[in-house]
This record gives sequence, C-alpha cells and structure tokens, in this order.
Amino acid sequence: MTLRLCLLPLLLMTSPAAALEIACEDAFAIDSSEARLIGIYGAENVRTGIVPGPEGTEMLATEVYPDSAKRRLQFVWWNEEARTDLSYVELPPKMTGPGGVRYGMSVAQVEALNGAPFTLSGFGWDYGGHAGFEAGALSNLPGGCAVGVTFSPENYPEGLEVDEIIGDRPVQSTNPLLEQVNARVDLVFVSYPHPDYRE
Repeated sequence: MTLRLCLLPLLLMTSPAAALEIACEDAFAIDSSEARLIGIYGAENVRTGIVPGPEGTEMLATEVYPDSAKRRLQFVWWNEEARTDLSYVELPPKMTGPGGVRYGMSVAQVEALNGAPFTLSGFGWDYGGHAGFEAGALSNLPGGCAVGVTFSPENYPEGLEVDEIIGDRPVQSTNPLLEQVNARVDLVFVSYPHPDYRE
C-alpha cells in the first residue's frame, strides 16, 4: 500500500472544512471496489448494506464511516454482486469535489468555477436541484469521472413567483430566481458511466 493511501484516512479526520479536494483516483477511481475501500479505510470503517434510494426505493451501497454524518461516504456499484465498477459516490460536507465544488456554494459560484452556464432541474421533487455539467471546466475532469451537485433553496421570499423553478423542468443557472431563493449546494457526488458505455 502506498504512503498516499495510508495517509488518506488520517487526512479525512484532521483536515479543516473544505480543505480536502478529492480527485478521480484511489478510493474514487473508476476501478474502485469494496475491497479497495477496506484496504484504504480499514474493515471496521466500511459497511455494505441496504440504504434508502430515490423515490422510495432501496439500494445496496458501501458506506465509509457510516455512523458519522460529517464524514460518511456512500459508494454505489454498477456490479452489486462483486461490489465493483463504481457508479457514484456521495461526498460528506467537509470534502470538496473535483474542480473545487463544495457544499454551501451558490449557483453563481459554481457557474464561475465551471466558466460556463449549466442546467439544473427544478426544485420540489426527488431529483430537484440536480445539476451536471455538459460544458465548461467541470465537464472534463482528469480520471474520467463526472462531478454533480444538488442545490436546495434556503427560502422562498413572500410574494415571489417561483413556478418557473419548481418541478420536473430544466432551469438555467443564469435564472435570477436562483439567487433570490438563495439556492446552495447541499450534495456533491462523483459518478462514472455504466461499463457498457465506457470508451
């Protein structure tokens, strides 16, 4: 095991908020696996089981530091039987995603990081506020992963008409309503395509 892999768990426990920016490698690489997570974090810190999924579903996931809301990482696999072929991993609040995306950022801040506008889904449903990046700096990351975020509005000012940013519809990051409701990142994740669709 390399020195870098040995130090990673220590960094997770001691780094200040938003200091550790992960890359699409090691535990977060396309060829990651449950076995690799155990090798990096220790068997006592890794647990695989059924967790809640979107729209009332359940799914299998491997969690690192499962009992700590501040440090918990959730890995979901394309190959659930072998627990390989990483589908996506949800990052904890104290981690920064590839490209510098982190919890609490505004839409405008993420757009500035990306260097280009992007599209997110309207709020108020299970996939509400989700955004990926088809163009810009966040769309072409080393290691072949994709970074995604979910935004949530902090408040709806009284009398503000927000229908155009609610529901299953595309919303442009340039929409001024997103600033008026103070939409902020409340989830950062890294994902990979299904093995059948990889180049």
